[in-house]
Amino acid sequence: MRAEKFSLTTAVLAAGLVAACVPNEMPEASDGRALFMENCAICHGADAKGNGAMARAMQPAPPDLTRIALRNDGDFPRVRTLSTIDGYAKSDMAGPDMPEFGALLEGDLVPLDTGDGVMTPTPRKLVALLEYIESIQVSP
Repeated sequence: MRAEKFSLTTAVLAAGLVAACVPNEMPEASDGRALFMENCAICHGADAKGNGAMARAMQPAPPDLTRIALRNDGDFPRVRTLSTIDGYAKSDMAGPDMPEFGALLEGDLVPLDTGDGVMTPTPRKLVALLEYIESIQVSP
């Protein structure tokens, strides 16, 4: 009985989190482009190929973000990309690290399926950046 109550409580809380999301207007790639230009282009370049104004001073240089899927056998790693953007996955760069954008990405949440079929409440700006980066992937 106690386990059933715990499971029911957990299910209700999870449903509440997803309901707290603002699904009316899901972010699109165009929303993320503006955020990219404001926060990422200085290192990754306006074309996201790793040739931004700061790239020459960085060792190693920022990666080409248009080739993430190619580097992963044609699959775009949504979870790893999200983790890199928000700073959860720490960089292994010897020089200045990838900035942590966790604080920048606070705000309303939207439900996002990262590929496991589970809708996860995720900051809207983070989803917008993800959508943009995924939209600029080159084909093999």
